[in-house]
Amino acid sequence: MDVKTVCLGMLTNGEASGYDLKKNFESSFGHFFATGYGSIYPALASLAGEGLVQCEEIAQEGKPDRKVYRITTEGRQQLLKALDNPNPSHKVRSEFLATMCFAHLMKPEQIRTVLENRLAEIDQYMVLFDELESSGMADWPNGMVFTVGLGRAVMNAMQRYVEEQGHMLLEPQDIPKPASAGTADSPPAATV
Repeated sequence: MDVKTVCLGMLTNGEASGYDLKKNFESSFGHFFATGYGSIYPALASLAGEGLVQCEEIAQEGKPDRKVYRITTEGRQQLLKALDNPNPSHKVRSEFLATMCFAHLMKPEQIRTVLENRLAEIDQYMVLFDELESSGMADWPNGMVFTVGLGRAVMNAMQRYVEEQGHMLLEPQDIPKPASAGTADSPPAATV
């Protein structure tokens, strides 16, 4: 699912500006679908160009016009078509995990800092989940409640794992170098 489709889904809740959608991405979507203005505004422009959303410009005193978007009938049909996917992928792109793959190349204090920062970020997500749950999630669609609950479960599991297993990244480890690997100055030997 791309940013355009998620924007269409958000607009089923009512009209919104790009700023409003960004706030939604940061709050209820922040733990699983992060994006920024650099993706949201081009997505909205594309959706408008395709007739999937309508844009109304509202004049503001001393500021640029505020653009408010609403989904069209064609946009709703496009969204429903995108949702008719029995096997949506679950892609995880984690700079944290990519960094930890190379922990053996890092100094212990670097590793400790990364782990501490990850735990602090998890704490921030837990505060966000608490705020979302106390803000009246009873009125939310079940899918949104499920998503927040799963986000909390994933963050709890990650926190537990980092706290219980993070020590392994600090233990000395002998990593054999492949015999065919080159150095920074010499490339690997060519195979024939």
